[in-house]
Amino acid sequence: MTELTTPAQLNGQDGHLALKRPAISFEFFPPKTEEMERSLWETINRLAPLEPKFVSVTYGAGGSTRERTHATIARILKETALQPAAHLTCVGASRGEIDEIVDRYHEVGVRHIVALRGDPPGGIGTPYFTHKDGYQSTAELVAGIKKRHADIEISVSAYPEKHPEARDFDADIDTLKAKVDAGATRAITQVFFDNDLYFRYLDRVRASGIAIPIVPGIMPMHHFRQARNFVTRAGTTVPDWFAQRFEGLDDDAETRKLVAASVAAGQVHKLAKHGVDTFHFYTMNRADLVFAICHLLGIRGKHVQKAA
Repeated sequence: MTELTTPAQLNGQDGHLALKRPAISFEFFPPKTEEMERSLWETINRLAPLEPKFVSVTYGAGGSTRERTHATIARILKETALQPAAHLTCVGASRGEIDEIVDRYHEVGVRHIVALRGDPPGGIGTPYFTHKDGYQSTAELVAGIKKRHADIEISVSAYPEKHPEARDFDADIDTLKAKVDAGATRAITQVFFDNDLYFRYLDRVRASGIAIPIVPGIMPMHHFRQARNFVTRAGTTVPDWFAQRFEGLDDDAETRKLVAASVAAGQVHKLAKHGVDTFHFYTMNRADLVFAICHLLGIRGKHVQKAA
């Protein structure tokens, strides 16, 4: 049987030194309906006791999506002790409009923004363009945010398999370096399933002189077929061995859930055993698998500790 070594081992219990509790963060997307809003808040309430470093809320180019993001962020600030990070992109708005959004976030108490280029206005696979009077790159957006509010922390994206539109890895890492030089202090990776891709990418990043944390983005595959279609369109490779884990489970949600938790937990454990101590979970607004994986990492919520 394979031994699972978790960062929560206690010194003296099994001869190992205690390891640092992993830092975690969660990503949510703003709800479109009342039912989705109830589901989101059930998820937030379930995961909040795990004390994530922050929770991020995604952002779309449309005005209604922006307002849903802002409303979700405002409610998190009002009703929880969580620290929200608002996503912001370059797409679909002028510099003045984006600056106003940043000011609104700062006014309600947001001190962390995830700054992104954003998907093409016509969807992945279509030509990318920004507003003619807008920020033309993520690095410009980062610099614009820091110029207005120096106290806002900024996270950006990173791509272990390089951005699909990047000429090559060197160009992609140059883009990351420009974002860091503009003021970004953390990068969160696109989802990946082969840990070797992450470590090779990390070697490239460090060799280029970039020293900020490169946080692995982890996505439990609640529904494999749907999730695979989504991530592959964004440039993520799904290994054959990974796909084989889900063969024959399209109509078996319970088993699929167990397999998804097992696979994601295995990936996280292997990263942790190689020294990774920070993880960002793409929750898809569902708590069950993420909660289970965190439990296996040794992370216990306050309510769990009281019951022990």
